[in-house]
Amino acid sequence: MSMMTIALLMFAGMLLLMAVRIPIAVAMFVAGALGYLAVSGPLPLLALLKGAAVGRLSVYDLTVVPLFLLMGQFATQGGLSRALFQAASSLVGHVRGGLAMASILAAGGFGAVCGSSVATSATITQVAYPEMKRHGYSGRLSTAALATGGTMGILIPPSVPLVIYALLTEQNMAKLFAASLIPGLIAMFGYLGVVWLYCRLRPDLAPPAAAIGWRERRQALAKIWPIALIFLSVFGGIYGGVFTPTEGAAVGAVGTFVAGVAFGELRKREIARSFVGAAETSAMVFMIFMGADLMNAALALTRMPHELSEWIGQLGVSPVTIVACVMLLYILLGCVMDELSMLMLTIPVIFPTIMSLDLWGLGAEDKAIWFGVLVLMTVGIGLIAPPIGLNVCVVNGIVKDVPIVETYKGVLPFVLSDIVRLALTVMFPSIALVTVWWLF
Repeated sequence: MSMMTIALLMFAGMLLLMAVRIPIAVAMFVAGALGYLAVSGPLPLLALLKGAAVGRLSVYDLTVVPLFLLMGQFATQGGLSRALFQAASSLVGHVRGGLAMASILAAGGFGAVCGSSVATSATITQVAYPEMKRHGYSGRLSTAALATGGTMGILIPPSVPLVIYALLTEQNMAKLFAASLIPGLIAMFGYLGVVWLYCRLRPDLAPPAAAIGWRERRQALAKIWPIALIFLSVFGGIYGGVFTPTEGAAVGAVGTFVAGVAFGELRKREIARSFVGAAETSAMVFMIFMGADLMNAALALTRMPHELSEWIGQLGVSPVTIVACVMLLYILLGCVMDELSMLMLTIPVIFPTIMSLDLWGLGAEDKAIWFGVLVLMTVGIGLIAPPIGLNVCVVNGIVKDVPIVETYKGVLPFVLSDIVRLALTVMFPSIALVTVWWLF
């Protein structure tokens, strides 16, 4: 049996295990173990397993993951989402579609202290949807805006998937965070534009709400200063060289904890939930890491990444076409896999191929950072695209009175906005890289 056949059988076996609802970490571990066994035999496999877990879990840089997750849990349990939504709705809630716009603005702000797309969608939905329903907003527009707004949780830093990408590709985490800033802001304004156009074409979907006075606006805006302070402290410290991203995550977790306590929302029960939630998610992430490590070690033995790079180089198509095909692959994978599993499984295979291409004359580091932002944007599309957009499923799991088909109909204009933004970033890498060049 050829090495390429073994590699393909590994992927087929992993997908089969996933289809029968085996956890992705276990599916990757089993497929990788069987592939490694087929290539090298039992003793090398046992030697690898003996030190694999210790080798992975003893990496200091990985401590940034549970710290950012804890920061997100404190933000979720500490009432920060409610303050953000109230502040945003005080500014734009009176215009037609304003509450949907406010939910997107709140999702962007919450994503800046959370780092998780699913957590952002779930948290903002619980706060914003009852208000939109009370004001007569359609379920289609409300749930679509909430599901789409949540995708900014993985693009606006801190982003747990971006941290994983940095660790897998050995790139500078602070530079990746900087590169995602402008695409994240473009995403936010693009979504606001979609809501505006939606309501202009279909004014019946979102009745206008009554405007509030400047006194109430100032009171609502005053409540979000701790969030702005946390963001500036964490990322100002990272970009200013005061501390590393790992230390910044610790500072952010402490700051979010203090803000939650100050809001009066973070009590003993919520603190316990925060630690348990961060621990459970961290355990899931590290289990996926170990499964992906074994899978990728077996793939390395089959030389599949190297042969794939050579094969693509002989196709005779333009590098941009190859990048477009990779982005399409990520959109398709995003319909059936979560973002962390997708990154850990595919980046070790695809990244060397991308780095071998001549793309706009970019240097190796700029190319790696630009590609990381592209991957994150594409993963965001997969989170809302049918048939299994994870964010859509999460929002509809909370909002019981809106059929999921209606939400999918609602997200299509937002997906179109994402595709335009993705195409622009592919054609003009400076959109992502200008902040890196400016800050570093």
